[in-house]
Amino acid sequence: MFSIPGGALAQDRAGELLEELGAAGSAEQADRIERELELEWSKSGSAVMDLLLRRGRDALEVSQTGPAIQHLTALTDYAPGFAEGWHALALAYYQAEMFGPAMDALERTLVLNGAHFAALRGVASIHEQLGNESLAYEAYARVLELRPFDEAVTEALERLAGRVQGIEI
Repeated sequence: MFSIPGGALAQDRAGELLEELGAAGSAEQADRIERELELEWSKSGSAVMDLLLRRGRDALEVSQTGPAIQHLTALTDYAPGFAEGWHALALAYYQAEMFGPAMDALERTLVLNGAHFAALRGVASIHEQLGNESLAYEAYARVLELRPFDEAVTEALERLAGRVQGIEI
């Protein structure tokens, strides 16, 4: 009997959800689809890796960046192909104001999952904070292609548009 590995099914489901998100007709519908997509992306296929992810996220929720970084580094060491582990590690580094390592982890996330809109948003935010406005603008624009109802990203694009694109006379 032929069976599809669980990871393949998760990838198929994530692809379907990304298509649904791009075609969402309302912010409420987009929010529901995003929550489902984030759940799909959080499935590592290993109970141990899921536990490390949960512990890292729990530590972040109470601003314990040191323990979060430890758990999430262990996760990425043992599961280097798990994009969500890298994304969570990026959040921990960002919260610790370690922008270089955060950017590295975001880049790893995007290598593994180029449609990870939260990672793209993180890249945009870091570029904006560092004064790389045109790179921030490009990343925010890509986020908006994936998440059409992101008000904060729309505001960021409007804020940066004049500085990046110049003012027409």
